[in-house]
Formats: sequence, C-alpha cells, structure tokens
Amino acid sequence: MKRYLSALFLFFIFLAVYYAGSFTKIPFADCLGFVLDVEKGKWIGTSAATTHFLYVNTAIALKTLTGLNAIEANRLLVIFSGAATVSVIYLAVKSITKTEWASVTAAIVFGLSFTFWRNAEIVEVYTYNCLWLSLFFLSIIKTFVENKKKYILLSGLFLGISLWLHIQNILLIPAFLVFLFHFRHEKKYAYSSLLIFGLLFSSLFILNTVQGLPLSSVYSSEHGTWVEDSFKKTFMQYVNDLIKSLAYLIYNFNLFTFFGLIGIILLYKANRKMFFVFLTGAVCVYGFSTFYAVSDNYVFFLPFNIIFALSIGYGLSAPKYAVVKKFSWVCLLIPLGYLAIYKVAFSTEKGRAFHTSKQHKGGLNYFILPWMNNNPGILEFTIDDKTAPEPVQWMKTIAREYIELMKTKGYTEDELREF
Repeated sequence: MKRYLSALFLFFIFLAVYYAGSFTKIPFADCLGFVLDVEKGKWIGTSAATTHFLYVNTAIALKTLTGLNAIEANRLLVIFSGAATVSVIYLAVKSITKTEWASVTAAIVFGLSFTFWRNAEIVEVYTYNCLWLSLFFLSIIKTFVENKKKYILLSGLFLGISLWLHIQNILLIPAFLVFLFHFRHEKKYAYSSLLIFGLLFSSLFILNTVQGLPLSSVYSSEHGTWVEDSFKKTFMQYVNDLIKSLAYLIYNFNLFTFFGLIGIILLYKANRKMFFVFLTGAVCVYGFSTFYAVSDNYVFFLPFNIIFALSIGYGLSAPKYAVVKKFSWVCLLIPLGYLAIYKVAFSTEKGRAFHTSKQHKGGLNYFILPWMNNNPGILEFTIDDKTAPEPVQWMKTIAREYIELMKTKGYTEDELREF
C-alpha cells in the first residue's frame, strides 16, 4: 500500500484542482449534448462515432446511483477520471524509471497541461477516454519491465474498452499489434489478449447491425465529412497544420518538451522493442490529429500527449539530468505561465479584438486559460437569444430541447440561466 501513497496523493490533489476550476455554467460545444442525454436518462443503445456509448451510460449510472442531477453526474465522472489518469501516469513512469521525483513531476506536468486540464474542467468524453488509454499504456510498460503475463491480457481489455468511448482509439491498434508481436512467444497470453480485444471491438459492429444500422456507423457520422475533408487541403494548409500541432505541443508541455524529446532518444537506446510500440502509436495519433479537418482538433492529440508525458518522465530520470531534481518544483508554476501569456495577449490590440469577437465563449479566457469557473454558458446565451460570429445554431437547438425538458421539471428560465 505504501508504494501507492504518491499516486493517492496526486489523485486527491488533482481532484481538488479540477473541482475548483470546473465550469460554473454549461459551456459551449458538445457539453450540453452530454448533459441532455444524461438528464433524459435513456440508456444509449448504439455506438456511433459521435454517441460515445460508454461515457453517456456511465454518467447515467452515476446519476442513478448517487441521486445527483445530470450536470453534477457529468462533472463527477470527468474530474474523477481526470485525477485518476494523472495517478496512472505517475504509476507508469515509476514502473519504467523507478525514480520517484521524475514520476511525480511528469504526472504533474501532464495534469497541468492545457488540453488535459481544460477537458477535466468541462463536460466531455476525453478525460474518461484518457483514463482507459493510460491503463492500456501502463499495461504495456508493466509487461516489458516486470514481465508479468497478466498485463498482456489487460492491454487488450483496456484498449477494447476504450473503443466504446471513442472510435479514434482504432489508431492505437497498430501499436497494440506491434506489442503482441514482441510477445508472440507467449502464445497463450498474446492470443487471449487479441481475442479479448477482438470480441470488444467486433461487439461494436454487432450492437449496431442488430439494430439496423450499417457497419460504417461505428466509425462514421452523418453530421460531417471531417475525414474526407482532411484529404482535400492544399499543401500550405498541411504545412500550417503541422506548425499548429507543434505549437500545441509546446503550449501543453512548455520547457518540459525538451525532456520529452530526450526521453524518446533514451528509450530508443535502452529498449527498442518498447520504443517501436510507443512510436507506432504516437505517429498514428499525432498524424491523424494534425491533419484532421475539425476546428477543435487539439483534443485529438490527448492520446499522444499521454505518451509524450511518459517520455518526459523517462527523460527526467536520466542520470545526466539528476541536477534537474532541485528545480523540478517549477512544474508547479505552470499555471502562472498561462496567466502570463494571457496578460501579454490581452495587452495587444489584436488580442483584445480576438477577446471581443469570442466573448460569447469567454474570449481569451477560454482559449488561453485552462480553468473554466465563472464561464459564460450556452443556456443563458440561448435564453437571451444572443448571436455569435460563428455557427452556433446546432448548440442552440440542443439548448432549447434541454430548456423545455427542464421546464417540465419545474425550472424557470431565470434558474436555467445559472446552469
């Protein structure tokens, strides 16, 4: 139990951090759709690319078991899985490095990274998804480092479960197959792991086809042609996408990006089998996320960001960087970095203009600061029939449905403005 004290400490610290900064009002984007589904309490019976079967049903179960309303059930699921993910990352780094300070630092750096922190503050599927993926990566590391066969089985289980959360995780199948190839001599465990994964993956298609949906419904959506559009960009658009992806990386990991790159090199030298497993996963996820034709593509980097956080821990643990231990506390100053960038951006004319144009979402606060307390909400926006310089009609349609549903439960518009 003693060896898990740091993991428990990190869990409760980040549970408090994410709760303190969690949204005050239901934010824009997909958040209200999840809240509406959970408020209806109708179990999701299909698994399309945008329905997120496991997330919604878990939130409904929490609402039913705890008696919380839909908003708080979603909040509980998101911040709990966010804090748990930070702890699992600590355990994964500790397993491979055996270095306490590097493991704690890597976990904190990831926990305070913009993209993950933001998604732990709103109603979204990604932190819950990250929890299962971090368990998948932990199983891979445990197999290589401790040679415990049960982790081969668990790798297939965790990756299979993650597909019920987000179909993007099929991008990690090549990494999973490379992993099993390296342990092909453990036929009983490798084949069993593949079978477990195959059953979970195929069940997605069986579930949908039984209910009359086409096979493609598992990985496609009728709401957009994002994948097709990703192949229709110009050369310069692809270049800009790549530059933007590097900016995301640096904004998430700041000075610690250096140690992530060092970790990649060191892992290649020390354990090439493990290196190629993680390289395969990282390249597939990073490549897809970089060129995926959606405005919020930054969230799709999260599986890659987990891998990079593990690499940061590995880089920090190198004996030649032992002196860094004295300065590892600077990771606690990451929030001050966001504030500094916010202040600089707000001091410029373009920054203030951008802040005004995006005021409906929260302006620069929304785009630069990861915490979401005291944020403007989509319900208030809809009730007051406000407009925005970007397409929000689909959000207002969901909002009106939620408002009407809540009115039947006795809520007034004035009360709903505060939701």
